[in-house]
Amino acid sequence: MPTKTRAASSQADWVLRATWHDYQLTPEMPIYPLVSVHPRPTPFEIDLHEGIEVGVVLRGKQERHYPECVLELSAGDVWLQPMWEPHGWRAAARDTESLLLIFRAEFLAEEKLGDLPWLSLFAAPVQLRPWVRDDELRSQALLIGRELAQEITRKERGWVAALRLGMLRLLFALSRHWSPPAESGDISRLSAGNLSRVMPAVALIQERRPGSARIEEAAAACGMSRSRFTTLFRQTMGTSFGQFALRARLAYAAHRLLTTDLTVEAI
Repeated sequence: MPTKTRAASSQADWVLRATWHDYQLTPEMPIYPLVSVHPRPTPFEIDLHEGIEVGVVLRGKQERHYPECVLELSAGDVWLQPMWEPHGWRAAARDTESLLLIFRAEFLAEEKLGDLPWLSLFAAPVQLRPWVRDDELRSQALLIGRELAQEITRKERGWVAALRLGMLRLLFALSRHWSPPAESGDISRLSAGNLSRVMPAVALIQERRPGSARIEEAAAACGMSRSRFTTLFRQTMGTSFGQFALRARLAYAAHRLLTTDLTVEAI
């Protein structure tokens, strides 16, 4: 795994420094694709967004920062990001180029990667997710990444379908010699269907961002008991409902600090 360790700061501090991005994902266009090019190294930024994210470094070097670790990525490396997970990044070399795909879970629906649901790759803790581990996989990831970048640039007929198929190829390549870690629980049973079951709670969090949403309300919105909801939410999102709600609230506060003239006290 391309990583170096660092001292962990509090997640609340991380999220408070994050910029919240709304990529306007819709049922009609459930994916936001981007090819980014940075002619020179960039300042460190912390982001938070609703969509699930897959990225490939096509050229140069990129750092991905998390409260637990820093990933130093080079051409052919891939990163996986679940919803609302705070993360920092910076282009760490000249002429760094990256492919970025941010999407709703429905984009991949109930697809399987062999015996694994695709969502299980994202639910594992950062350091235990599948990473590029050898030159053969690096070459394969780089090839798929460049093909996807061409689809995004050309936007020929069927290009969105091509993105879906290419992403599945990439995720399958990453998952082929990977098993869910024991400490993640039974994430092998995860599915986009489970994600859709907890989405009413996510919608409640978004609606209540200036305030708080109680777990009892979230469970009722999803039509579940509190205990069932607590288990399913943690399995699906990789974190507790309370921590997930805190991320969203703090990200919204940080967004308002950056985009309005309101005082800290008012926010």
